[in-house]
Amino acid sequence: MDPWYNILMSETIFLKIISGEIPCHKVYEDESVLAFLDIGPLSPGHTLIIPKEPAATLGELSDESSAAIGRVLPRICRAVKAVSGASDYNVLQNNGSLAHQAVFHVHFHVIPCFEGGEGLQMKWNSGTLDPARGADIAERLREELR
Repeated sequence: MDPWYNILMSETIFLKIISGEIPCHKVYEDESVLAFLDIGPLSPGHTLIIPKEPAATLGELSDESSAAIGRVLPRICRAVKAVSGASDYNVLQNNGSLAHQAVFHVHFHVIPCFEGGEGLQMKWNSGTLDPARGADIAERLREELR
């Protein structure tokens, strides 16, 4: 693990929000999860959901905190959709700088989408999966999961 990891985690804006050092527009809170409005929203109602457990990426988060987010995420999606009036929304979660993560504390974005372009704008650069390569990757993933 990077020796700067604990220092970086102790300094994230999200930990300062969790501690109350920085205010937020709180949407939901329980013992494991906090949800609040994004201060740089892509559309009205853009909400962030974070675990109170400090972890930079989803793969580093405990099963317990992951489950807590999983229990809350659908409810927050329904609330964001109802309050924003959006018919559609994105749930976005980035892991690492190459994946465009800017705050190194696990967080999920719930972003309402509207006709006319308000919301998340993205281009999906899909490729093709070679069957032999797919079989090899799937086998290696199954092995890793054992």
